[in-house]
Amino acid sequence: MTNPRQLAFIALRDVHKGAYADVALDRVLQKVNLPDCDRRLVTELVYGSVRRQRTLDTLIDQFAKKKSHQQPPDLRTILHLGFYQLRYQERIPASAAVNTTVQLAKENGFAGLAGFVNGLLRQYLRKAGEQGGRGAGEAGGENTVSSLHTDPLQLPENPVERLGILHSFPNWIVQVWLEQLGFAETEQLCEWMNQSPTIDLRINPLRTSIEEVETALQSAGVLVRRIPHLPQALRFIGNTGSIQKLPGFKEGWWTVQDASAQLVSHLLDPQPGEVVIDACAAPGGKTTHIAELMADKGKIWACDRTASRLRKLQENSQRLNLQSIQIYTGDSRHFKQFQNTADRVLLDAPCSGLGTMHRHADARWRQTPESVRELSVLQRELLTHTSTFVKPGGVLVYATCTLHPAENEQVVSAFLADSPQWQIESPVGVELPDSTDITPQGWFKLWPHRQDMDGFFIVRLRKNNNSE
Repeated sequence: MTNPRQLAFIALRDVHKGAYADVALDRVLQKVNLPDCDRRLVTELVYGSVRRQRTLDTLIDQFAKKKSHQQPPDLRTILHLGFYQLRYQERIPASAAVNTTVQLAKENGFAGLAGFVNGLLRQYLRKAGEQGGRGAGEAGGENTVSSLHTDPLQLPENPVERLGILHSFPNWIVQVWLEQLGFAETEQLCEWMNQSPTIDLRINPLRTSIEEVETALQSAGVLVRRIPHLPQALRFIGNTGSIQKLPGFKEGWWTVQDASAQLVSHLLDPQPGEVVIDACAAPGGKTTHIAELMADKGKIWACDRTASRLRKLQENSQRLNLQSIQIYTGDSRHFKQFQNTADRVLLDAPCSGLGTMHRHADARWRQTPESVRELSVLQRELLTHTSTFVKPGGVLVYATCTLHPAENEQVVSAFLADSPQWQIESPVGVELPDSTDITPQGWFKLWPHRQDMDGFFIVRLRKNNNSE
């Protein structure tokens, strides 16, 4: 079976039963041998339908007599696929989107409702008035509603619900952003988060140079560009094919790591010969970067409680030919043996990942205000305990890939209120991306729509020399 839409339907059915989108997609793609263009279509349909779930449900609510949650689950999934193609896939002709969705209904137990599916999608097209486009399409960019005669999607006046429905986010996430950014920038951030993610790589200066990697990739027909302020970073432009098959991967010349994550290790600024503890290390992108910045001289303790993810770290450090990393399995909140031993500690804390939702299509539906509260408790415990690992005069960097103050500013503020021997230290000697938001307090946030990279919060803390 090689019908891309049927494969997308099977994967989405699994997602709606609780599977992670990337796992469900891998499962269906591994069973078939598809040409690249069909693989891309399946991927686009699965991730797009998951990402745009709220918008697609609202369209079902508007056009069908029964609300989306009252539809049979498989029929709801089929309608998602139809509406997704009509609304967001400019390259797919409207007739093909409708006909293939009707066919899906017939082949998956809804032959009796084929007319209903056909009528619903055609009603949407009539409302859109084909002459003006088909809805808030994405011809290379995000919503182009203003350029259309009519958008069939009806939106409420309330700004939280309006942005939530149009860009498909839960209200609570929109609210968190609105409070920090205001309406216009929140909309830009929503649009950014709905783009397909870029892939960045970090060259390994112990094995190669950025020029050498550029030349090798260019000769393989792969386009890259440099990222300002990050001396080891390149960003892929366009399709790359299989990452593992690209020149230099097996040789350990480079590893995949987003630009924001690269900035974290530069801010830690580890030096050759030091003892560094990475308290939540797996899968090891930052750990291996720390080793590269230390010229692989010194000792790095890579701690994590998930053994399977630490194996990934081990594989990566072997491929990059790094010797200074020691792996330690367990929960960093319970380690006693590291007290006052480290020159520097990185706490890249487990978080809700609200800064990387473009990479994880279903993350926006999995996190809740309650899960954020639970994470903030864990983050405080980790920060309080791992700070004891640092020698007097040493440095701790606290970082998350979320944009929620409860996991960032509030965690650090609570820690500083209880720990007078610690101070925030402004990033010195590190070039920050343009328009980086450094607050008066000295912590800073990378906002994706401003810096065009994953959302991150980073703060550098120093322990007083006379601390015991």
